[in-house]
Amino acid sequence: MNDAPGANTFLARGGAWVVGQSVLMAAVIVLGVSFHGDWSRLAVIATGVGLLVVGGYFGIAGVLVLGRNRTAYPKPRDGSELVQRGIYARVRHPLYTSVILSSLGWACIWQSGPAFAAALALIPFFHAKARREERWLDAMFPGYTNYAKQVPRFIPRLGSPGDVSCNF
Repeated sequence: MNDAPGANTFLARGGAWVVGQSVLMAAVIVLGVSFHGDWSRLAVIATGVGLLVVGGYFGIAGVLVLGRNRTAYPKPRDGSELVQRGIYARVRHPLYTSVILSSLGWACIWQSGPAFAAALALIPFFHAKARREERWLDAMFPGYTNYAKQVPRFIPRLGSPGDVSCNF
């Protein structure tokens, strides 16, 4: 599939997306620690812990199901399979959901407005990254278009997997 010259280079595999994601994630962490609140709002801290726990669940569930298909790059590996089981039967990008929720949780725990802003910046970033990744997935897997119509991008449906819902 990647016979073109330079097809396996850092940029061709989506390396710029990896760098952008790393910068935003580092910003959330550093801004939280550097510009924290006074930790007087326990409800905000509890919300943050809850977001971290749910984000951790999405991340662990995604990693466990992906197995050898997992890569830091948004472009799928040659020879990988389209994973549609486990958490991937409920949401197409659980690892992105994990980072968003965990980052929002971190910002809440530290009660940091700047960290919260950086965490919010991850939402449009991951939308754009997911759209790019999905073009690669669609080109590699004939069944991807149908899968994408049935499974939401980031937020799982509350009903059964066959229910119609928004594609966020």
